[in-house]
Amino acid sequence: MEVKDKIRAFIVKNMSVWEDDIVLADTDNIFEKGFVNSLFAMQLLNFAEQEFNITIENSEIDIANFSSVSNMEQLVTRKLLLLHAR
Repeated sequence: MEVKDKIRAFIVKNMSVWEDDIVLADTDNIFEKGFVNSLFAMQLLNFAEQEFNITIENSEIDIANFSSVSNMEQLVTRKLLLLHAR
């Protein structure tokens, strides 16, 4: 499973909206759309660090980095590239 798919699956599993017709686009702001609440950002942080074996620095803890599937994928991919470059 790719990074984006893992992130999407985690978000969908934890969404606070349970309507069958809701589609989560990669660029949807999950907080603005009400799919999750702001406390979920910490769960996303923990998920990313554990699932992908990365460390997200304090300077990277910005709601924008966790607001969409695309933004999270970019953050995780960047961290993985840095990790493998060492």
